[in-house]
Amino acid sequence: MANQNDSFIREVNEELRSDRMRDAWRRYGRYLIALAVLAVVGTAAWRGYEYWQDRKAASSGDIFMTALNQIKAGENDAAKKTLAELEASGHGDYPVLAKLRAATLLEQNSDTAAAISAFSAIGKDRAVPEALRQAAKLRAGWLLVDTGTYDQVSSEVEELAVDGNPFRFSAREILGLSAFRNGDYDEAKQLFDEITGDSQAPVNILNRAQIVLDVMAADGDTKPDAAPAADDQTPAAADDAQSSDEQPAGDDAKADSDTN
Repeated sequence: MANQNDSFIREVNEELRSDRMRDAWRRYGRYLIALAVLAVVGTAAWRGYEYWQDRKAASSGDIFMTALNQIKAGENDAAKKTLAELEASGHGDYPVLAKLRAATLLEQNSDTAAAISAFSAIGKDRAVPEALRQAAKLRAGWLLVDTGTYDQVSSEVEELAVDGNPFRFSAREILGLSAFRNGDYDEAKQLFDEITGDSQAPVNILNRAQIVLDVMAADGDTKPDAAPAADDQTPAAADDAQSSDEQPAGDDAKADSDTN
């Protein structure tokens, strides 16, 4: 009898659960179906968008390579048009790369002022990825070393010369060269000393900094750290002193000979 009661109770519970599930499906089934359809459609749309972006980026890459080949062949006018097209309708980072290459083309054509302006504009564009902005600032700074004041160079690269910035060594080299060119030898020495005193400095930049420091020291453009001691006279200086001491003795001997 107990087993029959348990079986009856189980059947009732199962029937109640079935009724609840049917009721829930009648109430919420359409929403579950809609969510499933949206998930499928959304995934398909995202995959389609990624495919479209990849195709457009690949097309922009082909256009950029066309411009580079035109430059290599000496077809600068055609390259300018191709780069301008890429700047206007390219995808991904290619419009920025086109701007950088167009500015480099201006530099190669000796239009330094226009190249500086183009690099500086890229460096100030917050829509450009930071690494490319900083690279553009360095290019503007390099060009200004020969044509601009220290303040103009500093406005482009000083913010890159801080500790921790990956471009700090190049920025300090640019600032140091500008200071040297404008006659501020103390500032130049300080900047080049910062490079040579940093164990993380790239070898090529470190070597160039040391060369400039050596040139400045040879030309007397840097102040010695301390005056040499009297005992540290060079052999040439000692010979000059000895010669000076011996000269009066020779004159006295000549005077005695004349007297006799």
